[in-house]
Amino acid sequence: MGQKPDALDRSAAIATGILKGIPLKPHFRAMEYGAGTGILSFMLKDHLKEILLLDNSSEMIRLANEKITASGVKNLCTKFFDLEHSELTGEKFDFIFTQMVLHHVFDIESIIAKFHDLLNPGGFLAVADLYLEDGSFHGPEVDVHHGLDVESLSDILKKKHFDNISHKECLYHKPPGF
Repeated sequence: MGQKPDALDRSAAIATGILKGIPLKPHFRAMEYGAGTGILSFMLKDHLKEILLLDNSSEMIRLANEKITASGVKNLCTKFFDLEHSELTGEKFDFIFTQMVLHHVFDIESIIAKFHDLLNPGGFLAVADLYLEDGSFHGPEVDVHHGLDVESLSDILKKKHFDNISHKECLYHKPPGF
């Protein structure tokens, strides 16, 4: 692969992985954390009762709302909210998912604890993110984690009371020159 997979290809691979690995039910209420324009939520919408697209970018929420309105989809809604720095109260979900977001989160342990608190008993969490890399994905000008170590993330999940933890590679991109 010479080029980075685009957002649509990446989301399609993640949606396929979620549908194969998580027993989604049509009565589930879900939340996509760091939803951006909602590409992944649109791909999963027919398998869930409702999806809340949560993002801390007002521009991403504006674009997601435009897509929702234009498509006429009724089970997607948005919320402009910074979960990393605020508590989301009065909400519970059966499924929380996120793609390519946790490597941007400063305190991963804290956000994982918030996910646990927001899930109904027996709920599911799906995290799709970068494996550890050398920083070339974003480049040196972007201050983010250079991916996530699967074992370290599993340890955080266990510490925050998640169980039945598993991981699977959904998409692999080999950067040029490797």
